[in-house]
Formats: sequence, structure tokens, C-alpha cells
Amino acid sequence: MKTDYDLVVAGGGLAGMVAAQSASHYSKQRLSILVIDRNPPIFLGKKTVSGWICGDAVSKEAVDYMGERIQVSWGRPEIEHRVKGVMALSPDRETSIPFDGDGYLLNRQELPQSQYREAQKRGINFDFEINLNGLLYDGTQVIGVEGINRKTNEPYKKTARVVIDATGVASMLRNGVKNTTKMEKKIDRTDLESTGRHIMYFDKGQDDPTEFDPDYCLIHLDQDIAPGGYGWVFPKGQNKVNIGLGVEKTLLEKRNKRLGRHDDVTGLINQYVARNSAIRNPRLSTDPSDANNVTGNFQVSVRRQNDCMVSAGFMLVGDSAWMPKPLDAGGIGPALIAGTTIGRNVVDAIESGDVTEKGLWQYNVDYIKEYGYKTAGLEVFRRLLQMLTNDQINYGMKHFMGSLDVEAISRGEHPDFSMIGKMGMIIRGALNKKLADGLRHTTNQNKFLTEHYRNYPKGPEGFEEWSKKLQKTLRESYEYLAKWEN
Repeated sequence: MKTDYDLVVAGGGLAGMVAAQSASHYSKQRLSILVIDRNPPIFLGKKTVSGWICGDAVSKEAVDYMGERIQVSWGRPEIEHRVKGVMALSPDRETSIPFDGDGYLLNRQELPQSQYREAQKRGINFDFEINLNGLLYDGTQVIGVEGINRKTNEPYKKTARVVIDATGVASMLRNGVKNTTKMEKKIDRTDLESTGRHIMYFDKGQDDPTEFDPDYCLIHLDQDIAPGGYGWVFPKGQNKVNIGLGVEKTLLEKRNKRLGRHDDVTGLINQYVARNSAIRNPRLSTDPSDANNVTGNFQVSVRRQNDCMVSAGFMLVGDSAWMPKPLDAGGIGPALIAGTTIGRNVVDAIESGDVTEKGLWQYNVDYIKEYGYKTAGLEVFRRLLQMLTNDQINYGMKHFMGSLDVEAISRGEHPDFSMIGKMGMIIRGALNKKLADGLRHTTNQNKFLTEHYRNYPKGPEGFEEWSKKLQKTLRESYEYLAKWEN
């Protein structure tokens, strides 16, 4: 059938825009592409009324991955500050682990406008102020989207050969998809973290690189400050910072009960800012480039990506596919890799004339090969970390981390905890022996899961058997951790 466009990208956030730019690049602008966003042009991709709530950090490696493949370059004003890496600190601040390497702090209000200008140069079309609420079908094939035009309050429909869903973690399109049982629709509550952050200027206080370092993004692991998550102090200049934290709601409730408190995420963030000795007189940024983005809260997924990200005529990317990293909820890097990858895959499918589930399947394979192979193991590791006390985190980071483990973390992979075997009977205390057993378990599970993902089925026909093995392994891991916790 004739459609309005070859490709509709639902959602003009970071992942959706990279996907559209990538498709335009790989098709040499031969495809007609429409990006649909719920916001007006000046607020393209805005997540909530509070803004583009995010930690704003991304590795140079991920930006280079995108740039080299689809010729998109970012400088100022998209890149606000450059860093040498990320430093994770133990609760007692005595141990720090570097990872990720060179990176950038982005200005998330300026970046969408830069992406918009570049997309227009590439011949990409836009419809703004559209609330999408469902998919259109021809039999079992997705052929478009429907919703409401907020400017006119009239029904809205657009047809396309393929729809890419980039509408976010709570996507109505994914939640209501009708032509597949392979794609997961809903996310478990415990795989979500409630996050919030402020963008602030401050006067310099004590010179303490564990509290603020203009060259490094700092991550604070502390179950009292950020139960089930972490706090972050990401520099945007010598006296400007993106500061915030993420928590897992059920663990926050346990923390509050343990400490006799009634804190919520916003209260925790304000306490976190107030206790930082390197930051004096903090105040929200008044920069015009931050005007609609200075503070706010948001929900972020911290699990593996959706096990199947395609159905006939339909694909997922970014937060809609639950791509943020399980350990640190970083979503920009995976979005750049996935957005770049999906553009090539969708062009290949459209130009070959096969946009069925089978025709789009290669996207699953390619993303897992590039990035997704490591996320299930990290999900298991994250669940273990969320159960640890501060004392166990201190001990584990100090005694169980060798140079090879740090290198693995730097690559965004599960550490092998090689030092545990070398320590043997030196490990003191029942809790630390229990911790060692838990770390060995996650390491062994990670080895299986990584290999299992490397054997991801080449087509839909092998998915059911592959998925059963995956679910069995994850179920055994979570049953082990439930007993471990008790």
C-alpha cells in the first residue's frame, strides 16, 4: 500500500533524532522520514514539564561511534564541558574506581535544537504538538500511528512502512503493541529508578576531589544517601554542576524505616547538595541555555534492553527499549549506538522490500553484538549491589577489585572479581564471605549470559527457545539473590 512516509519516528528526543538522522544518512536521503513530537519546536524532545531531566554525561567513545558512522558532529553549544572519565567512590570515600574514559557533559536544552537544524538539512520532516496513543495496522503489520493534534484537538493519523518508537520508558505504543508476543510491554517496578537532579552554580568550598572535581564525573555509592542507586556530581564547569541521585523506591522505603525517616527523592537530593563540602552557596542556574531545564525528577530503567525490539513494521530505540545501562542508568551512550544502528537496519529492510518481523530482525542481532550482549549480566550484578550494606560495599571495593576488574568496568562490563580467589581464607567475617559468594555467583551468571546473548537467534524462529533459557537463568539468579538477602 502507498503510505504517507517511508519511516515515522515517534518521539523527537535524543534517540529518535539520531535514528532519523541515521536513516537519512544510510538512505542518502532517498527515504521520506517524519519525526513526530509532542512538544513545540523550541522544546523538541522535552521529557516532562521540568525539562530534559538527565545526568547529561556521555562517553567520547559513544559520540565518536555515532559521528564516524553517520557524520554527525557535536561541539559547542551541544557539548558544555569535557571530562577525563567517571570516578565511582565507596561510601567511606577511601576507594575510587575510574571508568568510561574521556567524556562530555551535554547541554540537553541546546542539543535538540542543533539536532533539529541538522535534521532539516538532511530533508527530515516534522510534526509537532502531537500526542500519539496507538499504532495503525493492516492485518498483523504495523502501518502507522494515531493520536491527537494538540493544536487543533483533532484526530491525527500518519502511515508509514516502518514506525520507530522513541517515545520513552512508559511508551504507550509499546505497551499497546498487538502484533507480537516476543516484545515485552511492561517493565517491573524494581527495574525502575526514581531520579532527580539540579543544574547549579556554586562558590568553591573545601578542596575535596571526592566531592567535586572539574575533570571527573563523581558517583557516590551510599545506601543511606541513595538506596539502591547512587548520587552523582557531574561538572559542567569550574563552578557549575549537574548534581542529583537515583533510588529504587522499595529500597528507599526500607532505608527510611531503618533510619526512622520519611525522605522522598527531592528531599534526598537537597540533603545531598547541602552536605557537599566542596559546594558552597549553591543556586539553580539562570543561564538562558538552562532556562527550561534546571531541576526535576524522572523515572529511568536499569535493566537489560527489551529482549525483542522489533515486530512487523515496528521497532524500539532508546528509553522505549529500556536501553539505559543497568549499573548507572546512563542512557545517552546506548541511545547513540542504537540510534546509529537502527538507521542502517531500517534502510536495509525498506530498500529490500521486507519490513516484516523477519525483515527487521537484524536490528536485534546488530545491537546485541555492538552493546546489548553485556546488559543482562550487569542487571544481575546491579540487583546484588542493591542488597549490600555500606560496610559490604566498602569492603568489596577495597579488597575484591583487581586491575582486571577495573578494566572490565571501564569497558562497561561485569568484573570477574579475580581478587576473591587470591584472597581465599583471608576473607574475614561472615558477611564478607557471604559477599564473596554473591560476587562469585554474579560472575558465573554473567559468563553464561554474555555467551547466551552472543548466540542470539539470527531470526524470529529461534527466539522462543533462546528466551526460555534466558528466563530460566534470570529466574535462578533472582531466586538465589532472594535467599542471599535473607
